This record gives sequence, structure tokens and C-alpha cells, in this order.
Amino acid sequence: MPLRDILLALVVVTVWGVNFVFIRWGVEAIPPLFMTGLRYVAAALPAVFFVRRPHVPLSILIGYGLAIGVGQFGLLFTAISVGMPAGLASLIMQVQAFFTFALAILFLGERINRFQLLGAVIAFAGIALIATERLELQVLVPLLMCLLSAFFWGAANIITKKAGRIDMFAFVVWSSLVPPIPLFALSMLVEGPDAVLQGLTHINGLGLASIAFNGYAATLIGFGLWSVLLARHPAGTIAPFSLLVPVAGMISAALLLGEGISGLELAGSVVVFIGLLVNIFGPRLRARFQAA
Repeated sequence: MPLRDILLALVVVTVWGVNFVFIRWGVEAIPPLFMTGLRYVAAALPAVFFVRRPHVPLSILIGYGLAIGVGQFGLLFTAISVGMPAGLASLIMQVQAFFTFALAILFLGERINRFQLLGAVIAFAGIALIATERLELQVLVPLLMCLLSAFFWGAANIITKKAGRIDMFAFVVWSSLVPPIPLFALSMLVEGPDAVLQGLTHINGLGLASIAFNGYAATLIGFGLWSVLLARHPAGTIAPFSLLVPVAGMISAALLLGEGISGLELAGSVVVFIGLLVNIFGPRLRARFQAA
């Protein structure tokens, strides 16, 4: 893998990690569901006028938009707004890998290997460890919302698999047209018109920066570069770079937000990360040992 592509991968994972900080800044200024809708307006416009619609059924496009936009990011933004630390959220979201292969077993007939199972057991043991620090309802709910968000990310991955080989950048742009209307409707229903109006009239520079960073940097540039890398190299070469997203997320949250985590949360985070490592690198190590 050439140095240029390694640097591109590092740019993407850094952008995705830092994005959790921008989410925190955004939901402090704008109600989270409404903020999520604005993110997808930014991602869709004006790009949709310059990118050809991907050749996928409308049901796939709508399903992906609802899963990733309303399910994943609607819940993630809300979880962070009600107390989920941004850095810790960046790690918990990576358990989407385990939800993805669990759903693939159910709906695609794929088979689980021992490393995926072992990695899942280790990772969820780490989450249970983190949860023991958050047994009070007020702090446990954001963690559960974050886990449900990761589940919807896994569901979105299955929908993407159903779509087959497509232009992922075009797919992301056009599917971004789907979330705004349901998100704005949910915002009016859950957050209320007064909160939305106040968020719009009192929006600050950080709020605007968050919308722009989420819509353009994290969504369009991030997914655009990632799809280019996946087209150039095997998925097994690119996927391990995603492990650096929580590293970038936790470091940027500590530096820019002053976030810290308890010893128990740190221990749980390490266990989750070990589970992710087993999931990604376990099959490769076994293949190398067998070859040797």
C-alpha cells in the first residue's frame, strides 16, 4: 500500500474521530434530532445536483438513509446531547462490526468464525464493564442509545451489502436526501417547535461549524476517500484503519473538550479494543501460522 494511500486513510479516520467533538459542539447549540437533519441537508446539497443517482432500487436507498441517518446518527447525536462522552461514544460505535456479522448470519446466510465470536464476547464484556460504571439510569440510557445506534449502523451495512457493487460516494449523497424529513418531523414531535426555533435563532459559530464538518468533511469527504481506498485495495487492508477512529476520537475529546474517563471505563475500553483487534486480525494470524 503506497504512502499516499496510507496518509489518505489516516486523514479519513482522523476526520471521523474528531467528528465526535464537532457533534458535541453541535448538540450544545442545536437540538440533536434537528441537528442531525441539518447534517444531511448539508451532505445532500448541492452535491446531489452534480452526482449521478446510483443504480440501486429505491427501497435500498430509502432503507439505507433511514438506518444510517435516522437510526444511527439520530440516536448518536441524542446520546451525546444527554451525557454520553464523545470520546467513549467513538469507541462504543465500533461494535457495529459485531452487529453487522450477526445480522449477516440472520439475513445473508453468512457463517460466523471463531475469531468473530471470540472478539464479540470480549468486546461486549468490555461494554458490560463500562456499564457497571453507569448503572444509574441517567448515565446508562446514553450508553444504551449508543449501542442501539451501533446496531443501526450494522443494519445499514447489511443494506449496503444488498445493494452490491456500487458507487459508494453517489450512494451516500443520494441517500442523504432521505433522513431530513423524518428527522425534522421527529424533532418537532420530541424536541418541540420552541426548542428548534431557539436553536436556529441562537445558533453560534461552533454550531455552524459542526453542521459543515458533519455534512461535508465527515460524510462527503470521509466516505468519498474511503470508497476510493476500498476501490484501490482489498477491504481487509483498509478495514483495520477503522480501529484508529476511537483513538482519534478519545484523544481529540480529551484535548478539545477536556473529557476524562474513569479507571473502570478505561479498562472496559481496552477490553473492547482487544475484542475489535481479535475480530479483524485473528483470521489473518491463523492463516499465517497455518502457512508457516
